[in-house]
Amino acid sequence: MSSSSDSPYEDPARGDGGSGGVGVAERGAEHHWFQVPTKEVGPKFVGGLVFAQLIFFIALLGPAIVGISLKVQKTIPLEQQTTAVGIIGGFGALAATLGNVVFGRLSDRTTSRFGRRRPWLVAGTTVMTLAFVVMALGQNVTVITLGWCLAQLGANATLAPFVATISDQVPKFQRGSVAALLGIAQNVGILGGTYLAQLLQNHLVVLFVVPSIFAIGAMILFAVILPDQRLRVKPGAMTPSEWITTLWLNPLKHPDFALAWWSRFLITLATFMFTTFRLFYLRDKLGLAESAAPAAVTVGVLIYTIALVVSGYVAGKISDRTGRRKFLVAGSTLLFGVGIVLLAHVSTLAGFYVVEGILGVAYGIYVGVDLALVVDVLPNPDDAGKDLGVFNMANALPQSAAPAIGALLLSIGAVGADKNYTLLLYSAGVAALIGALVVLPIKKVK
Repeated sequence: MSSSSDSPYEDPARGDGGSGGVGVAERGAEHHWFQVPTKEVGPKFVGGLVFAQLIFFIALLGPAIVGISLKVQKTIPLEQQTTAVGIIGGFGALAATLGNVVFGRLSDRTTSRFGRRRPWLVAGTTVMTLAFVVMALGQNVTVITLGWCLAQLGANATLAPFVATISDQVPKFQRGSVAALLGIAQNVGILGGTYLAQLLQNHLVVLFVVPSIFAIGAMILFAVILPDQRLRVKPGAMTPSEWITTLWLNPLKHPDFALAWWSRFLITLATFMFTTFRLFYLRDKLGLAESAAPAAVTVGVLIYTIALVVSGYVAGKISDRTGRRKFLVAGSTLLFGVGIVLLAHVSTLAGFYVVEGILGVAYGIYVGVDLALVVDVLPNPDDAGKDLGVFNMANALPQSAAPAIGALLLSIGAVGADKNYTLLLYSAGVAALIGALVVLPIKKVK
């Protein structure tokens, strides 16, 4: 074991070899130098992390969940709207897929005097904000799609290093609780973004741009709080083959990571196969007026979020105290799949709200534990930004695929406006079921 003075990292805010409570692990055959967090992080760090997550996701997910659909309704002919949403969402998710892993790798290798993660937190959020201006002013599918792609690149330039701070700073015994708070903040952000979308549905420039400006401020605040490490030794230039391998990890060499990846991919696919078309589901299947559907989405997300907050907090605590994560992740994914299938049998708005509560409980348990499980199975903490970027492809790829798959399933057997929501929802439920099963063979985590 080497002393901290031998480490190529330092905390630029302190001017020494690293923040307190961080041990230095030696470089092995497959590892570079990295610093392993050993001391519990305090309320200042956790509070800044959670606050930044909350404001950032209000800014990002308000447009993502409702704002894009509202923009499409106002600018695209009715018969082209579901296709337009699929195009915008699909290309944006593809940009997110590439952006997260590339910017994660770049943040791992950043030698800025401000640290590895800080510069990306602020710069990425600024790019996202500028892109939202483009989206808000766009009047056709092409411009809106380009704006959303740029927004996703900026957002993921922030998210990749942001999530990597958990591996950098949070010890294993505290990760369940911190990951649960992040999951709660993200989903409260969804609720906040949904409320904003309902409130500002006739003022789309304000909806898209103003929350994102606040997100810049929140990331600046967290960047000040963050005891970021500075890489003092410039890494060697990467070869083309190394850049290619940035986009993946060998599943045969790292099977636990691969199984966790597929579980996240499948539950995210199930989620977005529904949420991409939720506004249209309420309008087409439940018969809500176009003007009433956004309010129904807001109430549903409120119920979902309340259930999620309670179950996520409890699940995170249980996970840390017992050291067990797999059964919580697998069980919650299975319950989520059951809830998605139940939506196919809903015929009233009240029934929709009941199912939203079930889905909230399920996804709350999932987000309270899954990120901690993923960080526990990372192959190399020194490459946390890159590896978590690869893992985030399990979030982004299904977001790209779900709109296209969903639109295809809805069209099978459809007659006019009567879309095949039963096929869509049952297919999503099967995806979630498989996502639950693939967690079980993971060996590194109980």
